[in-house]
Amino acid sequence: MSQDIEREKEIAAGSRRATSYQVPPPELVSALRRDNEGWVSEVVEAFGELTLVVPREGIAVVCAHLKTAPGFEFDMLSDITGADRGPEEEPRFEVNYHLFSTKRFHRLRLKVLLDQEDTHVPTVTGVWRTANWHERETFDMFGIIFDGHPDLRRILLPDDWQGHALRKDFPLRGYEPYSLT
Repeated sequence: MSQDIEREKEIAAGSRRATSYQVPPPELVSALRRDNEGWVSEVVEAFGELTLVVPREGIAVVCAHLKTAPGFEFDMLSDITGADRGPEEEPRFEVNYHLFSTKRFHRLRLKVLLDQEDTHVPTVTGVWRTANWHERETFDMFGIIFDGHPDLRRILLPDDWQGHALRKDFPLRGYEPYSLT
């Protein structure tokens, strides 16, 4: 147990890289920027992980490119999830796409930032079929709307549920009639 804590401290300090997977080499980020400068607005490397912030309008094109272009081959969408930074933050929401290359054993996170007033982002179901369920879950929990999704409806909560349960402004005890009081 203490070895795990020490390993996490070393990773956080930057003196040791995570060994569970390889971080894509910097050449991949450079190659992606060469293909289209506007696809990556920010690069964050922390805790042995690489995150690329991508403009919302380009997420589907970037995902398709990362999946099929030689040298990238991120052929597996591991997860899509949302995050609510809170009503006081701007941009308030983020959508995180976790990609994996089964050929190169690299992982990559793409992040799209969204304002509270416009929570729309293009769907990536045309790139990975598994995105269907991931996007429905993110819609259900955070209210992120995936434009072009073939079946965007609740997947975890009842159809008549009010609100989105993982938003930070959602009441702790829920809304009536689901309230526990």
